[in-house]
Amino acid sequence: MPITNQKVAEHTFLQHMYDDSYFPDHVVDQGKAILLRLCERVEAGQPSDLATLYALTQAATEEFNLLDGEFVAAGSGIETVAREWICDEFSFVASAYGFPDADAEELTACRDW
Repeated sequence: MPITNQKVAEHTFLQHMYDDSYFPDHVVDQGKAILLRLCERVEAGQPSDLATLYALTQAATEEFNLLDGEFVAAGSGIETVAREWICDEFSFVASAYGFPDADAEELTACRDW
């Protein structure tokens, strides 16, 4: 399903991670795919409230929890800076889809990274 939100379609997810050689591009690509799937789910489901949005972001966060193992296997990891960058992307998604007041911590509350 192609992304229809223009702001999202023009956004380069995880650009900071691509710019940092500590993070292998092939694993960052998987993170970008998680975020794009999140956007597709938001567009398909059109959440009307924060609780519904949080359910979608928590599912994507669980995918990032698994992806952390891929980063570690590649000699990297989701550490402090990467955590902030990823959380910023979740906030971007929330804002782009009409939830600018979404709680940044709640968007990724189930993270273990």
